[in-house]
Amino acid sequence: MKILKPASEVFEAFVDPTKIGNFWFSSSSEKWQQGRTITLEYKEYNAIVEILIMEIEDNKKIVFQWGEPEQERTVTISLTEQDDLITIVEVNEEGFKEEHSDFYHQLIDNKEGWVFMLTCLKGYLELGVNTLRTGLAK
Repeated sequence: MKILKPASEVFEAFVDPTKIGNFWFSSSSEKWQQGRTITLEYKEYNAIVEILIMEIEDNKKIVFQWGEPEQERTVTISLTEQDDLITIVEVNEEGFKEEHSDFYHQLIDNKEGWVFMLTCLKGYLELGVNTLRTGLAK
């Protein structure tokens, strides 16, 4: 996803608990730092998720692990600044089990979720719109 903002602003939107609620989870327990376990909440969906921050490279990369024990997946969010005003955000999630009976559904559902989150991020950072994230219904 191309975001018309510098990588530093995109990075801070993820790691700053006062900003993440504008495009993704409704709240984050603390600033994202390597080695920390962060509690993320979706108040609208009555859901709480814990993530383990495995790697942080300021303004370039965030790697975290999430999911149920024995089913954890690793997410890498990469930021590539093309110039001072354009950042490409790439999300890769690994660890899906091909033998799982719902494998293909998980992949499609996952892709849709990431596209939605990135769209909300773009709307928030470029236009100041912070109400999109609550529009997802299953």
